[in-house]
Amino acid sequence: MITLSPIDIALIAAYFVSVLVIGFLSAKKGSDSAEFLLAGRSLTLPIFVMTLVSTWYGGILGVGEFSYLYGISNWIVQGVPYYIFAVVFALFLARKVRAANHLTIPDKLHEAYGVKTSLLGAVLVFILMTPAPYMLMLAVLLQLVTGWSLALCLLIGTVATTVYLFVGGFRSDVNTDVFEFVLMFAGFAVILPFAFEKFGGVEFIRQNVPPPHLTWNGGNSIQFVIVWFFIALWTLVDPAFHQRCSAAKSGAVAQRGILISIVFWFFFDAMTATAGLYARAALPSLQQPIMAYPLLAELTLPPIAKGLFYIGMLATIMSTLNSLLFISATTFGRDVVWRLRRSADDASVKRYTKLGLAVTGILSIGLSLLIPSVIKLWYTIGTIVIPGLLVPLLASYSRRFTMSPQIAFAAMLGGWLASTGWLIVGWRTGMSTPSYPLGIEPMYPGLMVALLCWMFGMAAKPEAWIWSKYREDGRS
Repeated sequence: MITLSPIDIALIAAYFVSVLVIGFLSAKKGSDSAEFLLAGRSLTLPIFVMTLVSTWYGGILGVGEFSYLYGISNWIVQGVPYYIFAVVFALFLARKVRAANHLTIPDKLHEAYGVKTSLLGAVLVFILMTPAPYMLMLAVLLQLVTGWSLALCLLIGTVATTVYLFVGGFRSDVNTDVFEFVLMFAGFAVILPFAFEKFGGVEFIRQNVPPPHLTWNGGNSIQFVIVWFFIALWTLVDPAFHQRCSAAKSGAVAQRGILISIVFWFFFDAMTATAGLYARAALPSLQQPIMAYPLLAELTLPPIAKGLFYIGMLATIMSTLNSLLFISATTFGRDVVWRLRRSADDASVKRYTKLGLAVTGILSIGLSLLIPSVIKLWYTIGTIVIPGLLVPLLASYSRRFTMSPQIAFAAMLGGWLASTGWLIVGWRTGMSTPSYPLGIEPMYPGLMVALLCWMFGMAAKPEAWIWSKYREDGRS
């Protein structure tokens, strides 16, 4: 049972009011689409780091769930692969994304492969960026605080996170992220000293968690761990990374900002992993592991500190939720509706994006109710979408390895459908106990199909590949 004192509730209410005020005050009147979608490409290094760090780390209850179930392997699965691919993005993509000067990922796909592939890419980006997992986490926290139904909390949380985006667009998203960046670190900095004082240190954890929790794989199979490394490829196609790089003042800001962000993610992972181990040691029989962090707070924190910790969790979730809502809305409004209608006026971009906010919110609420598990939502979305987007998008940034429009479309569609089909077949025995063909995770056949399409495209036109290589080498 969760208990919050009146002062805790007052602090949480003040946090929500502050976010709304910051969001609404960030709006600029008469802004064009570049301002509304990318804050005028003006992000400085500190702002870039704070918005990227807070946006990329929203799944706090899912992290608690994973840590409670599998121990420090959470750091291996949910941390290390993302650091690796963030470094890859910084070194090889950040400057190129900024130099391309596009508004969205489908813009890049349109430039490289044409309208058909860009529209399919927009559909996949829309699925990938669904804020459903974060809506679910926010609703769970609101339900703990208020005692209201999950459906009502989903509705209230969605409205509270969306309303200021209608007015301020991306700048409202960024400015609220900066505020929430500070609060997310402060929240977890509060709980660890109290847990240490109440329970003790490493020896308490070692004696009270299952031995596999202190191993690198948490007792899971190597294939299970490896598939999460493949899911971390998400980083390379993540529209939030692309959006913030496009919004940076320069390519150098984008590149340095990502590398600095990795340091902040490392330290935040250290705090969340430690809190997860404390939860497993102190609460060994939780029926709902997603409640690991809230129930640890209930066990250890006094008033005020508990309110600050809840604000830290809320800030971690909402900083990602509002970003994903806005990206999904942009994808629906600009990259699908605007492109299909072939609207030429700038004002229609904002109008269709605002329509996208409403559509995204409604669809995500439905998905949250359909699959009420954060980890399953992450796994399902990443598994089916990444194989379709990864190869065509990465190839589009290199003349040497780019594909023809027909091959790119086939790779995107084939990768997506192969993984989705494999997943559905595996679900015949139930979503909670899937049985995949040959025991192979769905992401692998999707990636294989996409890679085979790309290889066929490269082999089919060797003269084009050689000529492209010659031109690139000639300029270098």
